[in-house]
Amino acid sequence: MSRQSLDDTVLDTLFRQAHTHYGFGPEPISEATLRKLYELLKWGPTSMNCQPARYVFVVSDEGKSRLLPALSKGNRDKAHAAPVTVIVAVDTRFHEYMPYVFPSSPNARQRFIENPEKAQETAWRNATLQGAYLIVAARMLGLDVGPMSGFDHTMLDEEFFPDGRYRSNFLVNLGVGDPQSQRPRGPRLAFEDVAEVV
Repeated sequence: MSRQSLDDTVLDTLFRQAHTHYGFGPEPISEATLRKLYELLKWGPTSMNCQPARYVFVVSDEGKSRLLPALSKGNRDKAHAAPVTVIVAVDTRFHEYMPYVFPSSPNARQRFIENPEKAQETAWRNATLQGAYLIVAARMLGLDVGPMSGFDHTMLDEEFFPDGRYRSNFLVNLGVGDPQSQRPRGPRLAFEDVAEVV
């Protein structure tokens, strides 16, 4: 059965009119909203349902004081102003959950243990996908987003993930965006520049 396309209002909210935000208003985001965000994004597909992303929602002054030193100078004000900065991380031992999340393949966990290179590739690809789902889900819940690179992975991981199991991938600021912080939207490449139908 085919599904109808979502209406233009939804498509505009998620993509066509959505902007990256570099500044945010002071409105807080409740833990209930963050839980709702996760309950939505978790349904995004990953290969073998592996779900390797892990999330640290940095909201407190103490948490921000631990985060900000690892950020590039240009990103510190953005993260400081955002009510929430999400560390999207990768669980390097995600495969320990495979018997639970992918029971149809009883040997999946062992296959990843025996092939660390494949496990790493799978983890990073799918955790990045899940970070993208977080961005889309946040927009669906009426939040504005500002994804960021520009930080010292080693410093951040030593601070937040000292046992080495999780590794930071990228950051996402969440909140009610300040329209004055937006930059002119950058052009996008045309279909003919990036795609082919064969």
